[in-house]
Amino acid sequence: MASADSRRVGDGRGAGGNFQPYLDSLRQELQQTDPTLLSVVVAVFAVLLTLVFWKLIRSRRSSQRAVLLVGLCDSGKTLLFVRLLTGLYRDTQTSITDSSAIYRVNNNRGNSLNLIDLPGHESLRLQFLERFKSSARAVVFVVDSASFQREVKDVAEFLYQVLIDSMGLKNTPSFLIACNKQDIAMAKSAKLIQQQLEKELNTLRVTRSAAPSTLDSSSTVPVQLGKKGKEFEFSQLPLKVEFLECSARGGRGDAGSADIQDLEKWLAKIA
Repeated sequence: MASADSRRVGDGRGAGGNFQPYLDSLRQELQQTDPTLLSVVVAVFAVLLTLVFWKLIRSRRSSQRAVLLVGLCDSGKTLLFVRLLTGLYRDTQTSITDSSAIYRVNNNRGNSLNLIDLPGHESLRLQFLERFKSSARAVVFVVDSASFQREVKDVAEFLYQVLIDSMGLKNTPSFLIACNKQDIAMAKSAKLIQQQLEKELNTLRVTRSAAPSTLDSSSTVPVQLGKKGKEFEFSQLPLKVEFLECSARGGRGDAGSADIQDLEKWLAKIA
């Protein structure tokens, strides 16, 4: 056995030795090459390396196809989910589990996304966020614009946690705050909701220390929400937070069509 091992090791050194003259010859040719030509070769190699790296990033990004619909109970997430998939109205109820389906976006590329409607109950929502973190391409945070005034603190607290968690992920998802139920007369505008959320989040970051990310348990470094010493604004975040108005029910009630065109355009953009 020992002699056989010795022969294999010896053969390996012999094989390596056979390549040595070739390597020496290549080294001499490079040394004698015109410096300009050598610079071109190095530049081409750098470009190829960059393209390979970019392709790896794109392939990782393309594997993230999930759009998470999150929000408080009764914000209208599930009806938005149904409207996007079928265009039809359906009575919904509070769920204790997730629902998912493939959504074909309205663009010329024929892309698809995996819509996932997550429970809004306080005892379940963070648990389900943890479960689907690795596939999250985007987060749609749904707000009930009609009851926002009385729920603003609860909305801000949940949004605070979702933002902290999203910022802690390696691949930061696209982020949308969908101001739903705009068909109701007392609904607040997206602009007003943004302003009030900025005030509440500013108060929260002062009164609460940023806990380690729920979505990325490997991170132990607290994430700072906004810029220290300045009043909080969404524009300070490293991820772009967009706002839009929508109505899953629609202006004509149950039988009418939903007002979700802007949401559909946003999904087509991030697909």
